[in-house]
Amino acid sequence: MPTQQLRGVFTPVVTPFHEDLSINLPAFVAHCKRLIADGAGIAISGTNSEACSETFEERIALVDAAIDAGIPGERVLVGTGCCAIDDAVVLTRHAIERGCAGVLVLPPFFFKNVSEDGVFAYYSELIARVNDPALRIVLYHIPAMSGVPISLSLIERLVQAFPTHIVGIKDSSGNWDNLVAMLERFPSLSIFPASELLMLRSLSLGAAGCISATNNINARAIAQAFADAADAARLQPAIAAVRSTVERFPMVAAVKHTLAQQTSDPSWRHVRPPLVPLAADASTELLQALAGIPAMEARA
Repeated sequence: MPTQQLRGVFTPVVTPFHEDLSINLPAFVAHCKRLIADGAGIAISGTNSEACSETFEERIALVDAAIDAGIPGERVLVGTGCCAIDDAVVLTRHAIERGCAGVLVLPPFFFKNVSEDGVFAYYSELIARVNDPALRIVLYHIPAMSGVPISLSLIERLVQAFPTHIVGIKDSSGNWDNLVAMLERFPSLSIFPASELLMLRSLSLGAAGCISATNNINARAIAQAFADAADAARLQPAIAAVRSTVERFPMVAAVKHTLAQQTSDPSWRHVRPPLVPLAADASTELLQALAGIPAMEARA
């Protein structure tokens, strides 16, 4: 298990489904390999992976498929947060056993208005039950979806109590001031904004990279921008154009529809309920808008 600080561009990998909505593992593995080749790491079972629409066994199978296909474990994060601690423990132990770089852990997200003490107890219990020195947790702050924020004071408590296990934060709040506060208060942690645009803006402040849905369709340009300041200046306008275009549509459906176009595989358009594919007029508008952006390219 690597001990260096987590850094880089990670992709919350969207999950391909067959027409019957079963998981298409060969297409998933092929997509993961493309992302690695383009310079990005992968984050399996994230929000944009439709993880909460997948079974426990499916989430384990996705990790196994990636690792068994030769994806380096040090380039893999795994979303293991669940409302039930026992489920989170099993998924987390499995990620560690498969040599993954870390786990991305949501707070328990059903009960709302819970106390900070309650959320602290959840992470404490998870760490105690996993009981493995290789455990590396990236806290997942996405209050708009989870309804359970990870406050700065909670981060401080967790870092003080578990300094070897709490290694990073994914900040999906979209709040610049919150991101800056995290970077200033926790310089030892790997702080990942959920947007490549916020990454480019915050690299000079110590951001560790990004974990962004649009990496699925633009990983090469985003990874180049992360790695080289000169490339960042050159690529930033096109990267921003891709991001702003995709954000006009439901994110998962838009990313999948774009992948269907890039790979010439229409099955990428499938999403699981309650999500729905893009309507015909929206899909036409999306692809026409992306077609004129230099950062985009066809993917075989």
